[in-house]
Amino acid sequence: MNFKKTLVALAAVAIFSSAASAEKLSVAATPVPHAEILEFVKPQLAEQGVELDVKVFTDYIQPNIQVDQKRMDANFFQHQPYLDEFNDGRGTDLVTVTGVHVEPFGAYSSKIDSLDELEEGAVVAIPNDPTNGGRALLLLQKAGLITLEDESKITATPRDIADNPKDLDFKELEAATLPRILNQVDVALINTNYALEAGLNPSEDALIIEGSESPYVNILVARPDNKDSDAMKKLAAALTSEDVKDFIMEKYEGAVVPAF
Repeated sequence: MNFKKTLVALAAVAIFSSAASAEKLSVAATPVPHAEILEFVKPQLAEQGVELDVKVFTDYIQPNIQVDQKRMDANFFQHQPYLDEFNDGRGTDLVTVTGVHVEPFGAYSSKIDSLDELEEGAVVAIPNDPTNGGRALLLLQKAGLITLEDESKITATPRDIADNPKDLDFKELEAATLPRILNQVDVALINTNYALEAGLNPSEDALIIEGSESPYVNILVARPDNKDSDAMKKLAAALTSEDVKDFIMEKYEGAVVPAF
């Protein structure tokens, strides 16, 4: 009996020690698909001794600030051009750990079924942050609606438009608000994560959408002091695993595309 009690006690100690030694890793993420992908890999990481704490944010500013100020360990919501612009503008030094997926950027409307139906002076809403605003304008240029002075400038704004034959009226708004004002404008250029949250299906509802060649890969981001930590490496490996590739393909049906 004493021997059995000893075994039970030792097992309890082992379980407690394992839980106590689990390394915690906090990651800031936007809800869809980033937080969903992180929740998917959470059990896998737990088996490897990493306790993943996912905090959901609905904006593109706080996740970077939280990581820079060491309130969070990493974030997962942005692409490299946005990170570069943020670092330059805020004086931060956040770094890429790994690329995970691409969210093809699209144009949506509740008023027209084709961009050919856009009338002169139509109101077009685009994100007000430099890289996503530029991304929107590049997509409209690809559709033949406008021409930019620098046809490849990823931080273009409406002021960089050289030719606007339909005299489109551009409104620059916070990216997260664009799905909510879709019925108030003629067209809105919306990031896929916000489109999915709003119940839009990019592969079916977008009037025009980026192709798979999009350079805007969504990345896991950390600081120079923790990007090579054991826990971060395990998270990066999990996010680029075949299981995650299958999860992305099955769940998002082409609205989100693996980048590995």
